[in-house]
Amino acid sequence: MMDCKEAIVVTGMGIISALGESVFQSMDTLANGVVEPASPQLPGCTIQKPVFKARGFDEVRGIDESRGLYESRGLYESPGIDEARGLYESPGIDEARRFDKSGWLDIEKQGESRTLKLARVAFQEAVTQAGLSDGSDFGIGICSGTTVASQLNDIDFYQSFRENRLKSYDAFNHYLSGNLAEALKDSFKATGPAMTIVNACSSATDAIGVAMDWLKAGLCDIAVAGGADELNRVPISGFNALGILSAAPCRPFDAERNGLNLGEGAGFLVLETESSAKKRRAKPIAECCSYATVADAYHLTSPRPDGSGLESAIKKALNCAGICEEMVGFINAHGTGTPTNDLIEGKVFKKMFGSSLDIWATKGFTGHTLGAAGGIEAVLTISALREQRLFKSAGFATIDHAIGICPVKHEKQICAEYAISTSLAFGGMNSVLIFRNLKL
Repeated sequence: MMDCKEAIVVTGMGIISALGESVFQSMDTLANGVVEPASPQLPGCTIQKPVFKARGFDEVRGIDESRGLYESRGLYESPGIDEARGLYESPGIDEARRFDKSGWLDIEKQGESRTLKLARVAFQEAVTQAGLSDGSDFGIGICSGTTVASQLNDIDFYQSFRENRLKSYDAFNHYLSGNLAEALKDSFKATGPAMTIVNACSSATDAIGVAMDWLKAGLCDIAVAGGADELNRVPISGFNALGILSAAPCRPFDAERNGLNLGEGAGFLVLETESSAKKRRAKPIAECCSYATVADAYHLTSPRPDGSGLESAIKKALNCAGICEEMVGFINAHGTGTPTNDLIEGKVFKKMFGSSLDIWATKGFTGHTLGAAGGIEAVLTISALREQRLFKSAGFATIDHAIGICPVKHEKQICAEYAISTSLAFGGMNSVLIFRNLKL
């Protein structure tokens, strides 16, 4: 865990998910509350339980439907917003910067995984808002979390092998195409460290934590951190085999919840020390106060029943941030909609914060995006802090008295200085980020 000296601030954010392909679109969709999962029409996949596809991604970029993608639900539309400009707009941003989708952001590049293409979209929005360009004179590190991208394109590789169509056994090149951080570093001409974190569903949160450590250690001036993951047959089949995919839209923390929906997307933050931001005259969006992670080593896929791993991680993060439980304004929960995760997570929240703290669950809008989840939820947490507004937790209707907490049911104004984002993962991982609103 990092030490607690100079402040680290966020100067750029980028996101793509079922909510939309920008921060503004995502917050607007949350306000409208209109996202619903659809059937995953993936070749070779007989499991038709609902999933959340990255909104608008394929229509804009002409992605080949034959590569395992499925029908779109349409582009973002909103009166008065000129989406063709591709601008990041949000209350409190003095000057919107053009989100350039050309140049190095070449979605048509052959041989790139869908995960990398998703990563490029969110990465580009983040660095554009931060005022960075490729080849910048700053030492920029890149740390990206993922799960699916690390599969070495093994779906196509194995299928080709079975059908005697394999022209090369060069697994090294397959690996490189799944190394998000190196690919982004190469495209952006970054000169700092690069690392891809594969730590199941806490991957992006852990990537942000690693990037914070880099900055504290002076390994780079600026770090871009987050995660990306695509939908494909491997995670769908795996989660279905575990019996935790829901046949209906997921319902985090609801008494009738029965499983999760998978999703896809990417979320990235541009992080730098406060002194670096001042030197560049970059406007901070928020402070990334602290990160902590605890492995409870209890079970391969289940968290420890008493929630001690998550509780310990939250306590460590609070201590590093120098705050107490009463100073936390809300929590963006991992909230998958599975019976076990939500029960344990909710009990920890109630034990530590009581039953009155606002608990926000966003996976009812995005699905569980696996290695991207922590990055996407970090962006949403910071955006909610900046706007001082929480939206409904999609799917929640009935309180589970065994948990004893009631997630946010309707849009509401808040007055929060600090917020927590939690990520739980297979292997006993419990990772926590704390953000601070700099406007209060």
